[in-house]
Order: sequence, then structure tokens, then C-alpha cells
Amino acid sequence: MLHRNISATIVPALMCTALIWLCTAAGCATYGPSLGILQVPIPMSPYFQDRLEDKHHVKERYERVPILGPITSGGPAVALDPPSHDEIMRALEEAHPLEGGVPLLHEVQRNNVRIVVEPIADYVDPPRVYPLIGPAQLHHAHYKCIVYYTEVTRTGWPVPYTTTDEDSQEVIYIDHNHLHMVGNVDCGPGSGY
Repeated sequence: MLHRNISATIVPALMCTALIWLCTAAGCATYGPSLGILQVPIPMSPYFQDRLEDKHHVKERYERVPILGPITSGGPAVALDPPSHDEIMRALEEAHPLEGGVPLLHEVQRNNVRIVVEPIADYVDPPRVYPLIGPAQLHHAHYKCIVYYTEVTRTGWPVPYTTTDEDSQEVIYIDHNHLHMVGNVDCGPGSGY
């Protein structure tokens, strides 16, 4: 009788152990040291993932200074492309973030956006030596970006109402600076260049 009770408890325990072993052994094999519970993937909120992707996007596209080839003699020193609409709207959100953001309680939206980009200045500095780059010229390009939009504010509590400002505008100044390499820099007599 005792033998039957032991086998009745051991067999389900062995089956559960085998099932757990099969579930954990399925899928991709990991090589190297075992991390224990840290090896299990932890889900990440889409909010944090979007923030990391946006941060990488801004760093890759807008926070780097490109180094271009030398300016040809007698040719115009033309700047890079003017700011894109994406860059202007990101700069606007950074300078003037929208208030609210609680659905059905208080929301602010920018609708019917129109962007006008005006170049202010485009000039090239004389050659100089930059650390880790070498002899180069800094090319400045300054833009004035006027953003016209309709601002819609919706408030849902305590009394629901909507206000619309048809003539909203913001002015954003964006600089596109980049470097041009210089072949022979004339720094004066005795400079060694």
C-alpha cells in the first residue's frame, strides 16, 4: 500500500519536472555563461522604446557635424540642404512643448501646419586647424523657420469646451554648420604647414 502512494506522488512530480525541462529547453540555445533569472527577456514599455528610438534618430541625423570635401576654387560655397520639416517640428516641440496630454480631460493639438524657411546667412570662416580633424573651414548656414498652425485646445472637465486659435505662429532659428576640409593651409611664415 505504501509502495502505491509513493509511486502515485513520484510519477506526477517526474512528469512535471520533464514538462518544465522540455519547455525551457525549446527554442534558441544560449552559449556562454548562464545569467540565471536575468536571462529571461523583460518586456519594455513602448513609451521607453519610442524615446530611445527618437533619441537615436536625433543624434544620428541632427546632432553631428558633417565634414565635407574642400571648396573648389572659384566655385560657390553652397550650404547643405535647408532644415527638413521633421527637424523644424522637433525643434519646435523642444522649444515650446504642448501642454496637457490627458485624453478627454485636457488636450492641445497643432493642426493645419504650414512651414516657411528663410535663409538668414551663409558664410565660410577662414581656414584653421581643428583638433582631431586637421585643417578645415567652418561653413555657417542660418535659417529662420516660421511655423504657422491652428492651435486647438479641448477641455473635458468640469465643463467640456473647445477653443481654436486660427492664427498661431512660432519662429524657430536653426543653424546648419558643417566643415570643409582644406588641402594647403597658409597660416603665415614659419608655421610649419
